[in-house]
Amino acid sequence: MHYEAMAIYNVAVVVGSIRESSLNRKIARAMCAATPDSLACRIVEIGDLPLYDPDLDENPPAPWTRFRDEIASSQGVLFVTPEYNRSIPGPLKNALDVGSRPYGQSLWAKKPAAVATASPGVVGGFGANHHLRQCAVFLDMPMMQQPEAYFGGVSDDKFAADGTISDQGLRNVVGSFGQAFAGWVDLIHKGRNLLACDPSGSDGERPAVPLAT
Repeated sequence: MHYEAMAIYNVAVVVGSIRESSLNRKIARAMCAATPDSLACRIVEIGDLPLYDPDLDENPPAPWTRFRDEIASSQGVLFVTPEYNRSIPGPLKNALDVGSRPYGQSLWAKKPAAVATASPGVVGGFGANHHLRQCAVFLDMPMMQQPEAYFGGVSDDKFAADGTISDQGLRNVVGSFGQAFAGWVDLIHKGRNLLACDPSGSDGERPAVPLAT
């Protein structure tokens, strides 16, 4: 009997907050720990990226090159971010710009993605979540639509000293989201491979259906 080897996908985890003890960084680490073995997650840092300036494209700063290399080597992107003023934090927007340039060389295109937002407030970062989704549409990133993740009421006391989530309810929804994202990444890549083998989307065995006249 033939068994297909499990695909392992490298996932870049981009945290919108650059604060080391941020709630969203804690959520990101917990989510990485909860994902199945099919995902190899790593946090890609954005705090050291100089502001995007097209004049620097011919001789890019070292942090840009490091960041672009890490995104280029990933097969999926997980965004975990707070909401600032009903939108995404400045460092995250800058990271999107750095990764999408020079023009025509975007590293985000075609990478399956998901976004989770967390906040002490009850809204759970809804505004940032949907602003980021809008950017992802233009960047040509297939974004997971369901489940949505707006983690509200998050505070430091929901985490243990070792960084794990101590709150059972939060741990359950974070784990479920991570599992769903693993399925999404696998679906996008396997579907793309199937279409590459058969661009018509058929298996070659179904009879042709005549058009109505």
